[in-house]
Amino acid sequence: MSNTLITLHSYLCDRWQAGEAPQTQLFDPATGAAIAQTSSKGLDLRAALHHGRTVGGPALRAMTFAQRGELLGKLSASLVTHRDELLDVARANMGANRSDGKFDVDGASGTLATYAKLGSQLGDKTTLHDGDQLQFSRSKRFVAQHVWSPRHGVAVHINAFNFPAWNLCEKIAVALLAGVPVLAKPGTATAWLSVRIVELWVQEGLLPPGTVQLLVGSAGDLLDHVGPQDAIVFTGSGSTAQQIRSHPAVLKWNVPVNIEADSLNACVLGPDVQPGCDTWTMFLAEVVREMTQKAGQKCTAIRRIVVPKALLAEVKDELVARLHDLQVGDPANDRSQVGPLAGPTQQRDVLAGLAELNRHASLIWQGTAPAQGCYAPPSLYQSDAGVDAEFINDHEVFGPVATLLPVDGDPAEVVAVVARGGGSLVCSVFSDDLDWCRQVVPAIAPHTGRIYWGSAKVFDQGVGHGAVMPSLVHGGPGKAGGGEELGGERGLRFYWQRTAIQGDTQLLRALFG
Repeated sequence: MSNTLITLHSYLCDRWQAGEAPQTQLFDPATGAAIAQTSSKGLDLRAALHHGRTVGGPALRAMTFAQRGELLGKLSASLVTHRDELLDVARANMGANRSDGKFDVDGASGTLATYAKLGSQLGDKTTLHDGDQLQFSRSKRFVAQHVWSPRHGVAVHINAFNFPAWNLCEKIAVALLAGVPVLAKPGTATAWLSVRIVELWVQEGLLPPGTVQLLVGSAGDLLDHVGPQDAIVFTGSGSTAQQIRSHPAVLKWNVPVNIEADSLNACVLGPDVQPGCDTWTMFLAEVVREMTQKAGQKCTAIRRIVVPKALLAEVKDELVARLHDLQVGDPANDRSQVGPLAGPTQQRDVLAGLAELNRHASLIWQGTAPAQGCYAPPSLYQSDAGVDAEFINDHEVFGPVATLLPVDGDPAEVVAVVARGGGSLVCSVFSDDLDWCRQVVPAIAPHTGRIYWGSAKVFDQGVGHGAVMPSLVHGGPGKAGGGEELGGERGLRFYWQRTAIQGDTQLLRALFG
């Protein structure tokens, strides 16, 4: 990577555009040095949305699902071809070691490929019907058919800093297959990777005009210009989510908003699990991985570890032993397993969170971190307050941090502690006791978007607590945002309008199949 400070441009109205001063800087988190700059000041975002609606939308709607899927397949193949370069950018701009970079970049190409396959399966259609024809009168000829149609607006994607490749591409995959053009705004701190992805697509001539636009820097007045056919998907903090939902234009036009926000994900160890067994090993591995992968900067990371008091001592000893062996440092060093946070702002937030945790919980173990760069020490805490542990159950420290919450193991108590987090994206349960799980798993389900049930039967088969699969829904209730993304074909429906069409049965069948 060059030491020259580069300027990142936005891609709007099918051309690269630079914003006006002042510029916002991006940093190499491993050193803290500025590496890039960007600005969105002065860019015409009204024109960008208009371009998407009038150019990109018609182009996509004229394509069949199979053709849209073919487009997504080409976008995926581009990421695979340029994988090594993208991993270099991920290391330079977000401090990702090779493993963490692959988790992001391969997740992006894999999700695009999954939706490309779905497009092929949906075939040579441009709309889908929902259910069978309905007869609601004595006439068998006059019926109704519910039909899904793509909105004639723009999908506005406001993404988080922690997954500049995956977050960008998973949203693009769903929207484009649904037939709706995209205007994406990546998290500024790590936007270089998002920019490079779109640059590759543009250079290779893969994007039909108006179908994908990229806004780098502040969102500015973007939301002032949304309208009744647009849709907004946001990943980030709960406070920003509230600002989006309450924006005057969003309220005026009832613009649909899908939110993925703060999530105090829990991991539950069942009282039946004995030290040394497969389920025990699986539990420990998932906790350590979710604490340290991407330096804990994952929306699915485990923040609360709910363990039986009878197993607490063994759990602490095992976790400390495993965490102690991990090396924190420069992601360019192959021996480094835990890298830096994404930038100075993220480092300040995490260090402030650790200071608060020191006031509300007991520090069990803390690693060391380099003094130079944007690092935070991996930290394991314990609170005996359970459902009354206010800070632990209310505030997410977005770094390599988790807190042990010991319980007696009674199913009702376990469920109460998990529910106290106010809604999560994922909760994992590790147990081989079917009777105990019958009381816990269904009771946890209303409080989370996904449950990862680890047991001896899937010891060597599970994909992991933090892995978001394109065919499964991603989202959660309450603090997690109340939204839902992906889920295969389910994800397309957010971008569609469902319309009931009444008419002659033969004519409806001829039109919609």
